[in-house]
Amino acid sequence: MKRLLALLLVILFVSGVCFGASPEKKAKIAAKSWLESVDGKNYAKSYDDAASFFKAMVKKDDWINSLTGLRSALRGVVSRELVSAKYQEKMPGAPDGEYVILVYKTTFERKADAQEVVVPMLDKDGKWRVSGYYIK
Repeated sequence: MKRLLALLLVILFVSGVCFGASPEKKAKIAAKSWLESVDGKNYAKSYDDAASFFKAMVKKDDWINSLTGLRSALRGVVSRELVSAKYQEKMPGAPDGEYVILVYKTTFERKADAQEVVVPMLDKDGKWRVSGYYIK
């Protein structure tokens, strides 16, 4: 009985995280996973895991080459802190939809005061995926 109750609580928790979470929460989860691929230099996976809109705009080889050059120059991430999350339904140059603009204060080995902007969107299949990324 205790096992059944524990299992039920786990299922309810996971359901709440996956289905009842706010767009911002879901976008943060998607961005975290995606950034782990980028930080791990797995740029092909970051492309494969990106939103369909992103893949329609950027060729995979171009993405890998661009990110390889950029992240090689900056080196590894020392720290990253989320400073804002803003939900929007309209983005310049993109179709209307659900987006969350996440801004992180990031310290790289070779750039102390950077800002990473990660923009997850609700993709056609109902999953949150990154549709944009840049470093200021």
